[in-house]
Amino acid sequence: MNLQFTADEEAFREQVRSWIKANLPEEWKVNNVKNDRDARDHIDQEWDRLLFKQGWAMISWPKKYGGMDATLAQQLIFYEEMAKADAPKGLWQGKGLVGPTILTHGTEEQRERFIPPILRGDVVWCQGWSEPNAGSDLPNLRTKGVIDGDYLVITGQKIWSTWAHIADWCFALVRTSNTQPGHKGLTYVLIDMKTPGVTVRPIRQITKDRDYGEIFFDEARIPLSNVVGGIDKGWYAAMTTLADERTSAYFDLPIRHLRILEQLVDLARHTVRNRKPVIQDPIIRQKLAQCRIEIESFRYAVLRTVSAKIRGQEPGAESWILKVYWTEIMQRLSSVALDIEGPYSQIMKGSERAISNGHWPYYYLWMRCETIAGGTSDINRNTLAERILEMPR
Repeated sequence: MNLQFTADEEAFREQVRSWIKANLPEEWKVNNVKNDRDARDHIDQEWDRLLFKQGWAMISWPKKYGGMDATLAQQLIFYEEMAKADAPKGLWQGKGLVGPTILTHGTEEQRERFIPPILRGDVVWCQGWSEPNAGSDLPNLRTKGVIDGDYLVITGQKIWSTWAHIADWCFALVRTSNTQPGHKGLTYVLIDMKTPGVTVRPIRQITKDRDYGEIFFDEARIPLSNVVGGIDKGWYAAMTTLADERTSAYFDLPIRHLRILEQLVDLARHTVRNRKPVIQDPIIRQKLAQCRIEIESFRYAVLRTVSAKIRGQEPGAESWILKVYWTEIMQRLSSVALDIEGPYSQIMKGSERAISNGHWPYYYLWMRCETIAGGTSDINRNTLAERILEMPR
C-alpha cells in the first residue's frame, strides 16, 4: 500500500483546499451547528447546491451525469480536505446511497430523472428498509408490493428511517414474491413521499431530536417505472447501496474523529478539577491516547480498503470492520468527554451552567444508537469471524 500521492493529486488537493477556504461560510462548519440538527439539515442541502455549481457534488460519478470521473485517490483527497475544513457532509442518503445504486442498476430514464436533482441538492431521500420485525435480519421484511397493471401497490411499515419527516423520496425494499425465500423475493423501489397512502410518524429520540421516523404504506400506488433492477431482484441493488455505505462513506471519518479528539484535548486542558487541569489526570491522558491509537488504526483500515479498490479489487467482508471502527470509536470519544466534564456532564443544552451548551452529553446520547443502526457491531463481528477468520458458526 503506497501512501504517497502524485504531484497531480497534490495539486488537486491544493485546488480543493483553496476552494473550500474561499467558499465555506464559518457558520456552516459542523462544529458551529453541532447541537442544532434542523440547522444542520438545512446547511447540508445548501452545501450540496454550492458544490453542484462547482461541479463537485459527487466527484466520483461519470461526467455524463454531473460528476467528474475522479479517481479513488482524488475522492480520498477531496473528502479528507472537506473533513479538515469541518465542512458539512451534505445529503448523504441521496449522494452516497441511492444515487450510486441508480447509476449501477437503474435504467437510463431513471438516471436522467433522479440523478440531477440529487446532485443539485433539490431532494431529500430517506431509506425504507428496517421494519419492526426485520432490522438486522433484513431479508425477513414483510412490507408487501403487489403488481396491479402499471403500478406496485405497497402495504406495510418501515421504521428507523433517517430524515423520513423531511424526505421528498424514499428508496425502499418490499416483498413482491411469497414463493421465493428470503432475499430472492425482494424488490427495490423509489417512492414519492407525497403519494397518497404514505404516512410518516417522527420518532422522538433520547436527545429529543426527531431525525428518525416510521413510514406507513396503506396501498400506496407506485409506478413500476420506479422499480430499480427489476421485480424480485432488489437484493442485488441493495447490495450496491450497502457496498457504498461501507466504503467511500468512511473516507473522511478518521479526520473528523481526529478533530473531535483535538476538541477533547482542549477541553481537558481548560477544565479544572481539584484545582488542576483535567489533562494532568493520568487516567484521562491514557484514555485520550487510546482514542488516538484507535483513530490511526481506523485510518489505515480505510486506506487499505481504498488501496484494494485502486488495484481493482472489490472490498469484501473486511470492509465491514469500518462500521465497527467508526461507531465504537465515536462512543469511546463521547464517553471520554463525559469523564473530562465530570459532574457537569449531566447538564444538557439550554442550561446556563452547561459546558459548550451541553454538546458532549448530547453527543454521548446520540452515539448510543450508532452501534445498532446500519448493522449492529455484534452482527458485523460475526460476519468478520465467519468470512475472514473462517470460524465456525
